[in-house]
Amino acid sequence: MHTRTQARLQVVAGPMFAGKSEELMRRVRRARIAGLAVEVVSHALDDRRGAGQVSSHSGLSVPSHAVADVDALVAAVRARRLDIVAIDEAQFFGHGLVAAVDELVADGVMVIVAGLCVTFDGRPFEPLPALMAVAEDVVKLTAVCAVCGEDAAFHERILAGDVGDPNVPTRAQVGGVETYQARCRRHFRGGPRAPA
Repeated sequence: MHTRTQARLQVVAGPMFAGKSEELMRRVRRARIAGLAVEVVSHALDDRRGAGQVSSHSGLSVPSHAVADVDALVAAVRARRLDIVAIDEAQFFGHGLVAAVDELVADGVMVIVAGLCVTFDGRPFEPLPALMAVAEDVVKLTAVCAVCGEDAAFHERILAGDVGDPNVPTRAQVGGVETYQARCRRHFRGGPRAPA
């Protein structure tokens, strides 16, 4: 069915501010230059820079199909002949994304997934760890520690209290530099703290 790409799963993971969305967009641009049929999918929960686009903290963006869950994601890409499906903010789709991605790859579609592999309190953020385990290619990026400038494999919430929508589980709250900071292992405290 899809003969222009080798069906495989690529995962781009890391903490906030590591450049995951930028790397996803770089791969999408390269695929489009090569003439491949690409669909970019984002989660509807992440509308920080407007609905229907994947964007980076540095301001780069590409149009995307914003969907609310795995079923909507599958419906959005199943009806088209695609070479590549690129999924940003994969952590918001939950564990059901693993089976959906497996089916897409089995159907001959290359899938590129980008998302957080760790929560703000230092725990594995599914489904990224599960996707990393079954992917052919995994890139784990680091950010820059906001305290010392070293490589940061973590991010933490910098405000105490109820940040964000109270109807959204704590680990799925969307925010940016106003709410989170990248931290190296030495400076990572694993949770919110009171404002100074």
